[in-house]
Amino acid sequence: MTDPDNADQAPQPAPADPRPPASLWRHRDFMLLWGGQSVSEIGSAVTVVALPLTAVVALHASTFEVGALTAAGTVCFLLVALPAGMLVDRVRKRRLMLGCDLARTAIIGSVPVAAALGVLTMAQLFAVALLAGLATVFFDVAYQSYVPVLLDRRRLHDGNGKLGATQAFAQVSGPGLGGLLFGLVRAAAMTVDALSFAVSAASLALIRTRQPRPVRTAPAQAERPRGALRAEFLAGLSFVLRHPVLRKIAACTGTANLFGQIAFALEIVFLIRVVHVAPAVTGLLVSVGGIGGILGGVLSGTLSRRIGSARIIWVSMLAFGAVPVVLPLTGPGPALAFFPVAMFGLGFTAAVYNIAQLSYRQLICPPELLGRMNAAIRWIVWGTLPLGGLLGGVLGGLVGIRPALWISVIGSWAASLWVVFSPLRRMRDIPADDSGPVPGGSGPAGLVGPEPNPA
Repeated sequence: MTDPDNADQAPQPAPADPRPPASLWRHRDFMLLWGGQSVSEIGSAVTVVALPLTAVVALHASTFEVGALTAAGTVCFLLVALPAGMLVDRVRKRRLMLGCDLARTAIIGSVPVAAALGVLTMAQLFAVALLAGLATVFFDVAYQSYVPVLLDRRRLHDGNGKLGATQAFAQVSGPGLGGLLFGLVRAAAMTVDALSFAVSAASLALIRTRQPRPVRTAPAQAERPRGALRAEFLAGLSFVLRHPVLRKIAACTGTANLFGQIAFALEIVFLIRVVHVAPAVTGLLVSVGGIGGILGGVLSGTLSRRIGSARIIWVSMLAFGAVPVVLPLTGPGPALAFFPVAMFGLGFTAAVYNIAQLSYRQLICPPELLGRMNAAIRWIVWGTLPLGGLLGGVLGGLVGIRPALWISVIGSWAASLWVVFSPLRRMRDIPADDSGPVPGGSGPAGLVGPEPNPA
């Protein structure tokens, strides 16, 4: 069988077609990617609950250890995201994604094996979180850069919406399933995640779309001046920081992630030790956020058309993002309802905002820079996650879990001010032609083309 990635060049694009784009339901390769990722997301959502439950219930971890475990899963975005982007722009993305899925199958699968043998320790959980996070860095950067390989511009928002909706569905089914499985089989619940990565790898192997061979510029890497290599390495970060809109999006998302991770690190401890919720019910409460995410993914296209594909970025954070502020009001009895309301609002906001800003990024960036641009964004916005996880553990121990949650939700909502006070506020839609120079540099800019509509 011929490997589709072995072709030197992709087929030449067809002339522009005035007809509406064909339904993605008939796009074989996108359906394979979508299906594999849907299964993988469900498995990962199981681990989101099963991993901290294993630490808290089975290994009696402290609040700080739970926060540190959360940080270990995301610290690689801070450490290796930028070089990951450089690699992604030099290799075929499908192969890299497949290798990452196979690696995560083995890494996550080591936890139920160790638990069955009675040798599971916190040290192994930290190592698993760190190594799985490393593979996730490379997969995610390649994944966001691979979707535009499969889909043309007219279908990109639709594709991102479908991927976002199923990711949210995983957040509904995964945590509840994770809590239920943990109640039944303890750490062996993470077997589901290991198998889901194997399914994702198989779906990637079946994709037929040809990807162009990455352009290799002369001279060879070893012969390039050091300054040229440094410029190539930092090109994505430079593009983001010089771009009048991208730098605001990065600041908004990074700030929201920093404060949001405080709550994420503490929510399991909060529900079990403060509100006294059973582990199985904990998973169900967390999964409500996925229902909001599903609705946000389904409605993202409609909201984008009615509010504006650019305007929805800041409207979603400012308006919808106010709902999760009620999270710290959660308590026993009727007050328990505040938790699912907050999770629903958080899921809805995250889905609408992420689909809109991801589509914006993919549309305004040159294809040859997509990997490094996505890596730079990931480095900024996911680099704050381990800091937030550690901060959550420290604040939970110093000021108490509920006060730490108040700091988290207020800080996350305030992150919206970055995009409210940005050029996006003067735009309604993403410009159709966004290929002018960045002020002070080269490459596309965010506000050239048609005059933006007033807010």
